[in-house]
Amino acid sequence: MDITRNEGWIGTKKILVILAHPDDPEFFCGATIARWVDLGHEVDYLLLTTGQRGSPNPADSLAMVAARRKAEQLRAAALLGVNDVQFLDYLDGDLVPDLALRQEVVTRIRLLKPDIVVSCDPQNQFPAHGRINHPDHRAAGQVVVDAVFPAAGNPSYLIAGNTAGINNPHQVEEVWLALTSQPNTALVLTDYLDRKLSAIIAHQSQIHVPQEELRAMHLSRFEQIPQSSEPEYLEKFLRIKFI
Repeated sequence: MDITRNEGWIGTKKILVILAHPDDPEFFCGATIARWVDLGHEVDYLLLTTGQRGSPNPADSLAMVAARRKAEQLRAAALLGVNDVQFLDYLDGDLVPDLALRQEVVTRIRLLKPDIVVSCDPQNQFPAHGRINHPDHRAAGQVVVDAVFPAAGNPSYLIAGNTAGINNPHQVEEVWLALTSQPNTALVLTDYLDRKLSAIIAHQSQIHVPQEELRAMHLSRFEQIPQSSEPEYLEKFLRIKFI
């Protein structure tokens, strides 16, 4: 695995983060996003659901939870310096990587023309001992991978609609998959952990432990790496380069 402080990019990049729920970007790769923004890259979010089922209170309606979680996501994204946040409003828990969703993701990729697309690894079904990865996470990763290749860059993959540019193919340069059990790239992000935690805490409805415990949990994940005399905070990805 390549442990690095430098992606090797020339110039600034347009980066599109496509994940299932509000709070996924911050939990999965919030320190990376903070770093990219500080380096001058433009980061946008496309969230496939609004996290409508993310409440333990049965009295909360789906619409109430969605509104709360959208607001939390906008606050978190602002803390990281994200350029724009869009939602597709699919129902939390019912996400399926079918052709209809693939077409929507292809459409956004072609219109936004990102250099880098970020999602999560669809193959990671059991992320840790005693845990099952949320099916929406796996569905999001699968539809993103399928949309990037071969669909978005294929001129024969046509989408019905009158939107200008919808059928202009776009080839992304790289895909970065977070929440992976097979990482090949790790970014050293110790200096960005506090920004990540601040953005996570913006999702108040989803934080069920004290803030001190949340911080301690992340501190426990520091790793000793050859390039440093002190343990470092890493975020790990399966990085796929096309260009």
